[in-house]
Amino acid sequence: QLPIVESGGGLVQSGESLRLSCTASGFDVDQDSIGWFRQAPGKEREALACIGTITGIMDFSDAVKGRFTVSPGNNKNTVYLQMNSVKPEDTAVYYCAGRKGRGCTSYRQLYDSWGQGTQVTVSS
Repeated sequence: QLPIVESGGGLVQSGESLRLSCTASGFDVDQDSIGWFRQAPGKEREALACIGTITGIMDFSDAVKGRFTVSPGNNKNTVYLQMNSVKPEDTAVYYCAGRKGRGCTSYRQLYDSWGQGTQVTVSS
């Protein structure tokens, strides 16, 4: 596995914004894919969005559509997740994952490397 590090999580109030960062060493969004997922307590890991070769930017979650935006950083191994108008139900551990040489997919089993996750807690 190639190292992936997420950062930017924390405690925010409902309605506020937060930006998460993902640095995926050994990955390049022009040749690979880097995706964002989240997992709330007692729930399955959910695909949110991804940037990758061939597919470009893909949004997977209706729950965050219009509020969360994925974007590339200045480095091709960096991807951001801008979270606006957050809600208490957005509370989860947010993960970044990399997929070598392929386009984006919502199937977490098809990603090659994962970060340790960053906790986001939204208070009401």
